[in-house]
Amino acid sequence: MQRRVSILVGTLAALTLVAAGAALAWTALSGEGRSVGTWHDAPAVAQSPVAAQRPAGQPVRDTHGATAPAGAPPSAVGGQQQVGDLVRVNRRLGYAAAETFRFPGATYVKVHFSRMHLGPGEHVDVASPDGAEAYRYDAPGAAGTWAMSITGDTAVVRLYRGSRSSRPAVTVDRVARGFSAAEQRLVPEAQLTRPGTTGREESVCGLDDSTEAACYRSANPVAYARSRAVARLLINGTQLCTGWRVGAKNRMLTNNHCFTSSREAYGTEVWFNYECARCGGGAALRPVKVWGDRVLSTNRTYDYTLFTVDDFSRVQKFGYLAFETARPVKGQELYIPQHPAGEPTRITGGLKERAGTCAVADPTYDGYAKDSDVAYYCDTEGGSSGSPVISRATNRVVALHHFGGCPNSGVRADLLAARLRGLL
Repeated sequence: MQRRVSILVGTLAALTLVAAGAALAWTALSGEGRSVGTWHDAPAVAQSPVAAQRPAGQPVRDTHGATAPAGAPPSAVGGQQQVGDLVRVNRRLGYAAAETFRFPGATYVKVHFSRMHLGPGEHVDVASPDGAEAYRYDAPGAAGTWAMSITGDTAVVRLYRGSRSSRPAVTVDRVARGFSAAEQRLVPEAQLTRPGTTGREESVCGLDDSTEAACYRSANPVAYARSRAVARLLINGTQLCTGWRVGAKNRMLTNNHCFTSSREAYGTEVWFNYECARCGGGAALRPVKVWGDRVLSTNRTYDYTLFTVDDFSRVQKFGYLAFETARPVKGQELYIPQHPAGEPTRITGGLKERAGTCAVADPTYDGYAKDSDVAYYCDTEGGSSGSPVISRATNRVVALHHFGGCPNSGVRADLLAARLRGLL
């Protein structure tokens, strides 16, 4: 099932069918570089009928099948950071009116179709209320189809009639909603720690010296430019890792503990351009979202997954990173662009004249294998898994971050470069 994406400029009503012949085709409106919301708590607003669908105390089932009481902080699963939860709904779409799914304070809303049987010319639009972000589904989808998320707290879903009468069957059975900043602070950190540790170690080593990527635009424009190649990965609707473009081709890298198969990659959203508009936080730019596509190589010992994305042309402009093939040395200064706890891009190390504690502490650190890792005290959090650890001297990647614990550590890039040479 191959997806095709085309960019259209205009309003939601101006959407036209561009992709044809796909099992599931969708169309996106442009809106890149525009502010989409604020990374702060939203004011208290009465719940909509949809937001109130889950009664207090009713168990909910997460994307991995584990049951937990509603309202309880979710637990970490496999080292992925949880950044949202699922709400069960049962809404069958009709022609008469749109269905609105609103969750005050949510950072994104993502709808799941249990059925999408469409007649000739019929289509479903999933959009933000103002139509600035919109996706069109114009062909029958397989059972269990996730739509692309809508940034913000409201998604509007509408079924449009075709040229001939039919009896469509389109049902939304659940919705993923992204946690607000206040909710995210209550979620346990989901960073893995290396074998033999307790898992209770801190990954922010002392005071958190990470800051918004926007703060680097003038202070360190090279580091800022490199951070543009880093993406937020939304996995299974509620889980988060970080990934990044490696090399000039259609190649992305993240951790093996984030996902391992093409099926998982195919259901993963890859968000570029998700960063604060200015230094100091506040409004975030509208992300450019594409789907993951194929896993080309994955390995547990070296904790990497190399994969491609659909509609690669939309994200080429964000640039790419390259491996440092020389072995890291002690004291080498570093910086790490990342999406800790689901936040817009932050960078730790490299803003000031010296990187401080963000430097190689041990170039022969044991990960899943002897001497496989590089250790450092650069600050990371849950969601940072898969981030590139970059040398300040060369602006090349020296490690793929995967463990917290202070020291934190990443798999040596020289080892990854040797293993992936034929695929990049």
